[in-house]
Amino acid sequence: MKIKFPGLKIIDRYIIRKFLGTYFFAIALIIIIVVIFDAVEKIDDFIEMKAPLSAIAFQYYLNFIPFFINQFSGLFTFIAVIFFTSKMAYNTEIIAILSSGVSFRRLMWPYFVSALAITTLSLVLNLYVIPGANSRRLDFEMQYIKRMSNMKYDPHIYRQIEPGTFVYIRNFTGNNNQASYFVLETYQNGAIVSSLEAANVTYNPVTRRWSAPKSIHRTFDGEVEHFDDSQPLDTLINLETTELGKVEELVKTMRIGRLNRFIEQQRAKGSDMIARFEVERQNRFSFPISTFILTVIGVSLSSRKVRGGTGLHIGVGIVLCFSFILFSRFADEFAKSGMLPPVLSVWMPNVLYSLIAIYLYKKAPK
Repeated sequence: MKIKFPGLKIIDRYIIRKFLGTYFFAIALIIIIVVIFDAVEKIDDFIEMKAPLSAIAFQYYLNFIPFFINQFSGLFTFIAVIFFTSKMAYNTEIIAILSSGVSFRRLMWPYFVSALAITTLSLVLNLYVIPGANSRRLDFEMQYIKRMSNMKYDPHIYRQIEPGTFVYIRNFTGNNNQASYFVLETYQNGAIVSSLEAANVTYNPVTRRWSAPKSIHRTFDGEVEHFDDSQPLDTLINLETTELGKVEELVKTMRIGRLNRFIEQQRAKGSDMIARFEVERQNRFSFPISTFILTVIGVSLSSRKVRGGTGLHIGVGIVLCFSFILFSRFADEFAKSGMLPPVLSVWMPNVLYSLIAIYLYKKAPK
């Protein structure tokens, strides 16, 4: 059964079928390979932790697949474009199309339609589907993967809960909502003015209060310290237990609306991790948009018939694509370290490779 695209010409439908068909075939093939290797690697954990087969299939791998598809969507797009376009060029189909009076710009139209479909799919996955899938996948890993079971919470948690107020929590466990040590510190003009400390602290998820039989309260007046250890701990702080986990993993489980609200909440608290959260938000848009850039680069590179044939196109294309991915990762780290503004850093690879795409497009056969 042939797929028909209303309003498009025969050559458009041909290229779209080739583009999307190659893209989804490449994804399906690599997913099968990755799932097999991942299952072999984790089979001992599945058996030892007695993971149900239904949970392995539907809670883990079903939620792992969207994450994997989106993570490498740009690479698959690039490979798909390079592969079938260079094959068309090698079979002189591109030359025949251009010789018939079709401009190279017109030839790009079905590629852009295909790229738009992939970009839309990627955006939907990034903004709405993958966060929920990540949450379910991480829950499975915490329960059934041994090396992940003790990694839900950082052993040493230090958070700014409002400007000038910091909390330190050590060895928090979610099963019993207890921590071995709790410190609440207040600073003014860079100097500590008070400190509240307690051991063996319990968190009440209903009242959201932290309590302990005994606490130590220190206040500082210049060089004079006042000390009180007679009161039990019973305090309410602006911190949810969800913020006690590995925060970078936490934001990956948030849909875009919740992520926006979380970033604003953390900004109001004066959190020093805003750059990391902003990188996550910006990446959800920049990665899908890069589909168009990689498509233009792929078509411009592979539409010319060369002596090396398809292999040369694929080789040059993969080098360019991996350099883009590597540059994006470096840019993310620059943003997280505060060396560059997150928005500038995340979008810089797209801007730079857009210039490369424009140059290659102008050099493409007309």
